[in-house]
Amino acid sequence: MPQLLTQREAADLCRLSPRTLERYRCTGFGPAYRKIGRRVLYSPADIDAWTASRVRTSTSQRGATQ
Repeated sequence: MPQLLTQREAADLCRLSPRTLERYRCTGFGPAYRKIGRRVLYSPADIDAWTASRVRTSTSQRGATQ
C-alpha cells in the first residue's frame, strides 16, 4: 500500500494551510482523498495529479477557480 499523508502533511506538501484543504474538500476543488473511519488521508500521487492539473501558461488561460 502506498504511503498516505495526513491532512497536515498534505497541506505542507501543497504549501497550503490544513484549513484550506478542508475547504477544498467541501467544495470539491482539492485533491482526491481517502476517508478511513474519521481520518482523512491523501495519496502523494493524487496530490501530484491535482497540482499537475492546475498548470497554466498564462494569466488569461481559463481554468478552475477557487
